[in-house]
Amino acid sequence: MSNQQTQKDLMLQTTANNLNKLIEAKKNAMPKGFNETRFIQNCMTVLTDTKNIEKCQPLSVARTLLKGAFLGLDFFMKECYAIPYGNDLQFQTDYKGEIKLVRKYSVRPIKDIYAKLVRENDEFEEIIVNGEQVVNFTPKPFNDGAILGAFAVVLYQDGGMEYETMSKKEIEEIRNNFSKSKNSLMWTKTSGEAYKKTVLRRLTKHISKEFDSVEQSKEFDRSAGMQFEEEKKNTEVPNTFVKKEDPVVDAEYTEVAEELKQEQQQDQFKPIDEDTEGLPFETEGN
Repeated sequence: MSNQQTQKDLMLQTTANNLNKLIEAKKNAMPKGFNETRFIQNCMTVLTDTKNIEKCQPLSVARTLLKGAFLGLDFFMKECYAIPYGNDLQFQTDYKGEIKLVRKYSVRPIKDIYAKLVRENDEFEEIIVNGEQVVNFTPKPFNDGAILGAFAVVLYQDGGMEYETMSKKEIEEIRNNFSKSKNSLMWTKTSGEAYKKTVLRRLTKHISKEFDSVEQSKEFDRSAGMQFEEEKKNTEVPNTFVKKEDPVVDAEYTEVAEELKQEQQQDQFKPIDEDTEGLPFETEGN
């Protein structure tokens, strides 16, 4: 076994140990029905195939992965990503993860929610009929023409609907001015998915959501990969809120992290639990 592989294995073991302890320390902030064993196993599966992951600090990696735990998103199922940038990881939700979260935590029960690309030769119109919003979209079959823009629609079970539209120019402005990773694989290789996620995230800002904990609310706001600072100026009251009875807990869990740092200084690499040992992780580009 090469020194590099040994270094990576030890790093993964330490990361799993750290993640296990952090989840235990914040178990009251985990979503209902959270399966800790499966979550950790899937995280380690993806990390194993993540290039240059051994260059990252195990505690930093564990803290990034914990963001997915707070939201109940699965890295292995590509509902979210931990994307390496130098020696750090950047947490981002995927389009699928966004849909999952909004469906689950919307105060107003959702019948359907989706985003679509509009290409050249597609038929798209947004009109008002008798005071009600109407969106008509007829895509040309198997259309691979240039993307003109994207739109997102939410249909509520009570019969109501909301929608958001963005031109390609608007989306690219968001990418260039507010994206945390405008040259990531999502934008360069799967731009269509990036466009859909952008317009969907703007739509979700109008959907009232009730999360299980403060940590979920914070991480959802941080996880878009886009800051949308220009929109915050026009937002009077945030739509995302948390149940009043939930205690406010520091999502960064400073005390626990400090304890883990001290442990690692005493014994840099500790054995990991049997449930997470030797399990295979996947990057955004896979």
